[in-house]
Order: sequence, then structure tokens, then C-alpha cells
Amino acid sequence: MRRYIITAFSILFSVSLIAQNHEVKEDSIKIRQFYNAALVKGQAYKWLDHLSNNIGGRLSGSLNAQRAVEFTKAELEDLGLDKVWLQPVMVPKWTRGAREHAYIQTGPGMTTEVNITALGGSVATSPGGLKARVLEVNGIEDLENYKADIKGKIVFYNRPMKPELIQTFEAYGGCVDQRYSGAEAAAKYGAVGVIVRSLSHKIDEYPHTGSMSYGDLPNDKRIPAAAISTKDAEYLSGILKLKKDLEFYYKLSSENHGEVKSYNVIGEITGSEFPEEFIVVGGHLDSWDLGDGSHDDGAGVVQSMEVLRLFKETGYKPKRSIRVVLFMNEENGLRGGNKYAEIAHSKNENHIFALESDAGGFTPRGFSFEADDAQFAQIESWKPLFKPYLIHYFERGGSGADIGPLKKGDIVLAGLRPDSQRYFDHHHAATDTFEHVNKRELELGAATMTSLIYLVDKYGMRHINLQTDKKL
Repeated sequence: MRRYIITAFSILFSVSLIAQNHEVKEDSIKIRQFYNAALVKGQAYKWLDHLSNNIGGRLSGSLNAQRAVEFTKAELEDLGLDKVWLQPVMVPKWTRGAREHAYIQTGPGMTTEVNITALGGSVATSPGGLKARVLEVNGIEDLENYKADIKGKIVFYNRPMKPELIQTFEAYGGCVDQRYSGAEAAAKYGAVGVIVRSLSHKIDEYPHTGSMSYGDLPNDKRIPAAAISTKDAEYLSGILKLKKDLEFYYKLSSENHGEVKSYNVIGEITGSEFPEEFIVVGGHLDSWDLGDGSHDDGAGVVQSMEVLRLFKETGYKPKRSIRVVLFMNEENGLRGGNKYAEIAHSKNENHIFALESDAGGFTPRGFSFEADDAQFAQIESWKPLFKPYLIHYFERGGSGADIGPLKKGDIVLAGLRPDSQRYFDHHHAATDTFEHVNKRELELGAATMTSLIYLVDKYGMRHINLQTDKKL
């Protein structure tokens, strides 16, 4: 009897193994179809060309942002999706005004022009500009060491991104606080303005803008804030060692205009079996205005659109409802991400997975996931399917700013992780332009995202709807 039981168990195990191998082969073939379609007949690069070169930089509340809304909505409608709609959201409107001007003055008639850009949300200088002596500090925490010397000066934050950190986003995170909160902190010590070293490893003449906040400072206490190029930051730091009483002049014409209406753009393929389970893929439609926003985040926008197009192109009919969400106002407010989550939660929509692409259009390396142990184990089991495409990075970590507000219950959040070594050369700078995006790398990223969404849709996520989901 025991021999018969063992034999029966062996047969069942063999059948299970054969079925599992069949699934793996089927998935491998389907993923190959996604890559073939993206690389041979992809639309992402064409869409990005229009978004970047026909529309350009897309500051929240601007005419270009509205043009981007209209363009992407029309393109999604052309894909023949089940639903396409605009989700209204109020966003802050800030304008840069006339081009910024700055110089270092070391003596009467002795000036050297430098490259600066207003930080997003900064107030303007007086019409005649601002000139004052400079105090260099190594980050916000260093202000306390100079508190008696700050009043009446321009604070120069000169903490660089650490070059020894392989993960460039970690290096960025280590000094972004001086850009975001530097003006608020310095104003409390009596500073009259701030200049912040651009957040980039590259030493060049291009300043990098980005969002900043005054916190709860009253309007009359707010001071103008600008970023200085890394090359000019190095020069300013060096000359300060020789001439401590030099003066720095800059003029900003930026202005805050309150809130205006804009939109998230949403398209959906309704699920054939579980239409009440939602999977989101997206990027942010707004960008800064110095370049055309190709890497940040035009790439993520068109890659996300391409996911749904590749499903249609290859004839894949998803079991769950797949939404592409093009979020508005990630750069200076996160209003689009917050609004989408607010409405989703108010409707009790069951979002099981969300994927964001907001790290540039470079060669994809893999994904980072916010998931529990069981969910991550399931995701890791798919890793061999990506190995033929040199996608090896499956790690737990942060996902994306726009999908972050969706975090609730068992939802898994993920972020596409391209090679990041060149990203901060372009991030928020005039060099974030179309010619710096490689067509093939962009398409590989779109196919990689599509493959992950396909697997999540096919198998669901562990311990979500356990009675109905098919498991690995």
C-alpha cells in the first residue's frame, strides 16, 4: 500500500511540475512577444518626440501642461481602450519670469558672471536684484555653527552629492534637503537669500532647479532661493577662501500665482475576469521648464502608455483592470498622485499593484518593491523570466512618489529601476532634452514594465482574493 501511495504522489508531483514548466514556457513566449513588439513596432519614442519637441517643458498650470494633457488623452483614445478620462486636480502655478542673472563681485568693477536658476516656488528678488556677502555652509545642520554670522548674508549651501555612493538616488537623498528646506532654515537665522549647489555629480555650467518650500514662514519673511551650477559652485567656494568679503548679486523674477485647474489623464483596459481589481502603471506628465522634460518624466509617461498599447498589439486580454495614470504636479506638489489616491480610496477601489516609471529612460536594470515577505517571494520567482533581458535587480525599497499615496492594505508598489549613473546629469536641468534619450533603452524599459504588469495580472498577488486568484 505504501508503495502505491508513493507512486501516486510521484505522479501528482510530476503532473504539477509539468504544468508549472508549461506556465513558465508560456510566460517566456509572451514576454518575448512584448519585447519584440516594443523594439520593432514601438510607439514610445514617437510619443516622446512629440511631447518633448512639439510641446516642451510642462510646468504645472502652464499652457504646455494643458497641451500635454490634450495630446496624451487623444493618443490613449486612439488605442481603443475601454475608458479614457480626465481627472480634475487643482495645482499650484509658479512662473520663472525673465531669465535669472548673477555675478560674483570681488572688488569695484571686478565681476564674474555665474550660472543660476530660481528654485521652483521661490519668491523674486527686488526689481533691482539682491547683493550681499556670502556665507558658505555644508548643509542645513551646519547653520547652527554660524548662527551669529548669518544675518544679512546670502547663505551658500555647498554640500555635494557623495560620489562614492553607487546608488545615485541615495546620494541625491543625502543633500536634497538643502534645496527643499534651505531657504526656510536660513531665513530663520536672518539670511537675505540662499544659493544652493546643483544636485548633480557632473561638474558643468548647467544649474539644476527643483522644488523648495518655505514651510510656515509668513510671506514677508520669505527669501529668494536659487541653484548655482556645480562648476560655478566650485569657483565660488574657491574664491571665498581667498576673498571672504566678496559680494554675490542675483536677480530673480519668479512669481507664485495661486492654484489653477489641471488634470490627471487616465486610460483603462477593463479586466475580463476580475474587473474590480485594479493595476496601475504611470508616470508624471508635468516637468520643469529648463529643458523639455524627456527623462523626467516624459520617458515614464510614454513607457506607461506603451504598456497598454503592447497589450493591444499582442492580443493580450488582461484578467484585471489595467489603468495607465499620467499624474499632474509631481514636481512641485504631488497634487495629482494625492488626488488619484483620494478618489480611489473614497470609492473603495481594490488596487492590488501599482508601478511607476520616474527615473529616466535609461537601460532598465529591474525594479524595487514595497511588498511583504510573501508578495516579494512571489515576485522573485519571476526573476528568471527577466534574466534573458539582463534584468537582474529585484529588491525591496522605495517605489514612486505619485503612487505612494495609494499605499493601503495589501497593495504592492513598484518602481522601474533603470541605470541611474547619468540621470542626475540631466535631472531638472536644461540638458533634460530629447536627444539625450536613447530609443532602444526607452523601448526596453517599456517592454520590461509590460512584462511585470502581465505577470501580476495573470497570477494576482498572494493573500489578495485567495479564493479566486490563481497562484504560482
